[in-house]
Amino acid sequence: MEKIVIIGGSFGGLTAAFELKRLLGAKADISVISDMDKFVFIPSLPWVAMGWRRGSDITLPLKDILAPKGINFIHAAAQTVDADKCVVKTEKGDYEYDHLVISTGPHLAFEEVPGFTGHSECIFTLEQAEKTNIAWRRFLEEPGAIVTGSVQGVSCFGPPYEYAFELDSELRKGKIRHKAPIIFVTSEPYIGHFGIGGLRNSKTIMENEFAKRDIKVITNAAIEEFAPDELRLKDGTKIPHKLAMFAPAMKGVPAVAHLGNPRGFVPVDKNYRHTKHRNIFVIGVAVAIAPPEQTPVPTGVPKTGYMTVRMAKTAAATIAADVRNETPPTPAEMSVICIMDMGDTAAYMKAEPLLPPRQASALKAGVIFKWSKIWFEKYFLWKIKHGLSNLP
Repeated sequence: MEKIVIIGGSFGGLTAAFELKRLLGAKADISVISDMDKFVFIPSLPWVAMGWRRGSDITLPLKDILAPKGINFIHAAAQTVDADKCVVKTEKGDYEYDHLVISTGPHLAFEEVPGFTGHSECIFTLEQAEKTNIAWRRFLEEPGAIVTGSVQGVSCFGPPYEYAFELDSELRKGKIRHKAPIIFVTSEPYIGHFGIGGLRNSKTIMENEFAKRDIKVITNAAIEEFAPDELRLKDGTKIPHKLAMFAPAMKGVPAVAHLGNPRGFVPVDKNYRHTKHRNIFVIGVAVAIAPPEQTPVPTGVPKTGYMTVRMAKTAAATIAADVRNETPPTPAEMSVICIMDMGDTAAYMKAEPLLPPRQASALKAGVIFKWSKIWFEKYFLWKIKHGLSNLP
């Protein structure tokens, strides 16, 4: 029986596990290793930060999801991967594999900007989003300036955009927007760049949206440090504030960083197979993708949940082909579809392929996309709960 180990229990890890079980059935002994005991619907974390969702609304216990499918769950942190001996070492023991899927997500590199931990909120984990909500409720007692955005090297720009728009919407609803100026600080060369060279009309739409909402924008920004109640940029600008929330840069997690480039992201081929170790597959944030262009302040390429699920399905199909001694599938070129919440509305974004030049790209805003985002949250949680990887 083929031993398949998957590191990670989020979008990529669960999709790969369900898809491999569907494709291989009793031919595979599948184990999921995760340092978390629950699945978190990460796209809803900005809503948790605003108090629009509770953690219990967007989480599912991993054991309850995996056990009915006959998939082993190991609640442990992966410590390292010995690729030569085909072993994953964890705090609870060693696990041998015939095929390995790495879907670890990122190490959030707070240490790269002094003062980040302690002087800025973040919404990239459930715990961080819940802490940000506490800071938000405290802020409402004595409103003031808000600064939010992305530090240099960031590859996931969406959450700060969503947070800025949601802040504006909620403050206007409470009739205190005039008491809380919002400044959006980003490492992007222009608003709407998103780390992918922008979309067809993203720059114009985002500039208009920020102007309409009276949110000041500072682009090409590199942050020197986060100080108590003050953001300091490398050009000497100092921005006082009552509330700060920023996206950090990302690196590969320590357990697998040795398999990758200097920042720990892992090089793969078009089927997400490691370029050196043929029985290791890497999906999601852990994958190395070169930026489409060099920007004045460093930016990275985003890897969304949509992209991660597609990577997971390609990797699973390729592993299944290996086990059956069949020709691996030819994957479609990577593209991305994303819905960005904007408080009282939302935006639909599409890039096909992900990096330019593209066959098609678009950014459209409208209330219908807000309802689409709400529907997708409920649909995806239902799909994961029932282990239905073969659905869109």
